[in-house]
Amino acid sequence: MAGVLDGVNRRTQLAGNNRLELLMFRLKRSQRYGINVFKVREVIQCPPLTHVPHSHPAVCGVTNIRGQAISIIDLGMALGMPAITDPKQAFVIVTEYNRTTQGFLVNSIDHIVNLNWEEVLPPPKGAGASYMTAVTHVDKEIVEIIDVEKIMSEVIGGNEIVSEAVIAQSGDSGIPRHILVVDDSSVARNQIKRALEQLGIGSTLANDGAEGLKQLQNWAAESQPITERIAMVISDVEMPRMDGYTMTAAIRQDPNLRDLYIVLHTSLSGLFNNALVDKVGANKFIPKFNPDELATAVLERIRELEAAAA
Repeated sequence: MAGVLDGVNRRTQLAGNNRLELLMFRLKRSQRYGINVFKVREVIQCPPLTHVPHSHPAVCGVTNIRGQAISIIDLGMALGMPAITDPKQAFVIVTEYNRTTQGFLVNSIDHIVNLNWEEVLPPPKGAGASYMTAVTHVDKEIVEIIDVEKIMSEVIGGNEIVSEAVIAQSGDSGIPRHILVVDDSSVARNQIKRALEQLGIGSTLANDGAEGLKQLQNWAAESQPITERIAMVISDVEMPRMDGYTMTAAIRQDPNLRDLYIVLHTSLSGLFNNALVDKVGANKFIPKFNPDELATAVLERIRELEAAAA
């Protein structure tokens, strides 16, 4: 238990200071790619795989790792590259995303670097950026950070429909029915937007914490109090320039914004998220992505506002 708590403390210190650790790896090309260490369970030489009939072409098989059956996704193939021809010579990055465990097959593992999120920038606009959420530079070389949520959505799929039972709880009142959604993944932003639309709630979308904070400050500069304009903020944690923890802390330090209700909605799972929610002053943490759970949290907050206004 002491080792687990030490890991939690180290990670909360990193995230609370707008920092991250990035595991770098390579695919068929010489290009370096990166994944947040927070999401990595382990890295192993690829074990024997069992083919799964009728699976997505990028799923090269399943294997048993520590008693758990895990799908192995050829990450290069998911990005449109040729398949790895000899998986036995490749490596598997075992990860936890969106409440699931899966392995990503890669050609080689590089090393881990410690970065500030300010050094991580949004991807360049144009061709080739569709599977990136961010880029950074390490040793004078570009490192691409992949939009894993987009890959997961395309390869594995997922439910984006709010159930009728939850929708039935959505009423109509004078409470602001607008929410700021902050997430660097276009897939995640649109998943949240569609869930909110099913509740009759509008949204403004921001691509990272810095953009989200700026939007809030612009609204607060207008005459209407910010809490009368939006019901809440839903934010991812991992984002270039400014992560969700740092944005939340900045909101709490701003007298014009500090009363906002903030939900951290992230594919990062684990004990350290709850510690960070308390540390930075967020109101709630919800792991991605369950449309009913997200919708229920939103409706609970709106009912709280209705009760307070009554």
